[in-house]
Amino acid sequence: MSTTVEKRVVETAIPKEVLIEEAKEEDSVLREAPKEVKDVVDQAREESSEIEPKTRVSFPIKPYNGLQLNSLGLRKKQILTIGVKIYAFGIYMDNKAMKEVVNSKMEKAPEKPTKELYELMINSDVLAMVRLVIVFPALTMSMVRKQFDEGIGGSVKKLNGGKKDEELVNKVMGAAKDSIILSSGSVIEITRLPGYILQTKVKGELVSGVESELLCRAYFNMYLGDEPFDKVAKEGFGKSLISLF
Repeated sequence: MSTTVEKRVVETAIPKEVLIEEAKEEDSVLREAPKEVKDVVDQAREESSEIEPKTRVSFPIKPYNGLQLNSLGLRKKQILTIGVKIYAFGIYMDNKAMKEVVNSKMEKAPEKPTKELYELMINSDVLAMVRLVIVFPALTMSMVRKQFDEGIGGSVKKLNGGKKDEELVNKVMGAAKDSIILSSGSVIEITRLPGYILQTKVKGELVSGVESELLCRAYFNMYLGDEPFDKVAKEGFGKSLISLF
């Protein structure tokens, strides 16, 4: 920790551990904190992480805004009968807000995750995010856009009575620049904000923010619906939902 932070601890008589915990738990505190405190919090968050076992990619447990990591998974793509690893992902959620939803809709916890339980999350507008970390070494933005549009396009069609909505789907990644280089380790964050706004960030750059309940439902349906990208990740997330009761 820097001399400046140590000086602040002495001047305020607040233990540095308290300052860090307050900043970690309350984003409003962190935004007002000096850069030195923010740096310490960032380091603490990096140390508080989980590893996706198949790729060894690290995911922060509590990144920001009340989000908490609930499940890890891997997205593969079949190329000439070979399962190629495309990206590791972590599914995050505002557990406190989701706890209110599940307890208001279901009287008791099911013994195992049910379709009704998954649909509560898919259909809600509770803050949630999927953090994608690229592991494929030669991925271009155009490739990502194509795969994304196909995936969410199919999900939209399924939830929309068999009707396509290419205009809606294209709004998500359409503004992403082809010049963006997605090397291994690059991060894409797709977040459902309250009010059914699907926000996309590529390498920290805001690409889009689309207000659409259908689009939000379709996106999380790809991970938690009947045909998830990773069944183990879906099951893990289901167990986290049961723990909210």
